[in-house]
Amino acid sequence: MILLEPAGAEALLLVLAEQPDEQLPLRIAVLAEHIRDEMGELLTDLVPGWTSLLLHYDLLRTNHRELAERLTPLLERWLSEPLSAHGGRLYEIPILYNGEDLGEVARLCRLSATQVIELHAAIEYRVGAIGFAPGFAYLGELDPRLALPRRATPRTAVPAGSLAIAERQTAIYPQCSPGGWHLIGRCPWRLFDLERTPPSPLALADRVRFRSIGEHDFIAEGGLL
Repeated sequence: MILLEPAGAEALLLVLAEQPDEQLPLRIAVLAEHIRDEMGELLTDLVPGWTSLLLHYDLLRTNHRELAERLTPLLERWLSEPLSAHGGRLYEIPILYNGEDLGEVARLCRLSATQVIELHAAIEYRVGAIGFAPGFAYLGELDPRLALPRRATPRTAVPAGSLAIAERQTAIYPQCSPGGWHLIGRCPWRLFDLERTPPSPLALADRVRFRSIGEHDFIAEGGLL
């Protein structure tokens, strides 16, 4: 059941599911595109989450009630339309698996470091949400054998490009920031750049595969050891 809930004076939250699933990010991306096409002139921003879509609107053009009325038939069509299983762009991202928590992750998961790398790189992930920091893409779902709670003590500064895991998710920190995830590798690419259009290559529902590389390739891809 879809819920439409006011979120302040100028926003409406669409709760689209109780739990995330593999196809929901792609379905939310499709819904966001439909909403932009049909009522974009009323909106100031669309913010997708794992199970929701937040609509910020222009209070001088519409209100909660009018927006909900216009959304109702659109949501009914969205629920019934077929969906491609392989939508979203596919990115293959190089990773030097040398994160400072790799050994501890292996110990806690009762695996070798090589097994952690193999399990992490074996999955095709989906971008389920973007937030926390500009360009920070939450990717799921991680192999359950690698699922760990966040660190008890977060770091005050995680280097840009750090590949990390927590719970059933994985992500790359696009810029230096605080963080409480377990660091297992480094990406040589710059994943957020305000001088680029768009600033971040990853968008909701995109697919990601990780490719293990050595130090030589890491430097060749633009990384700094």
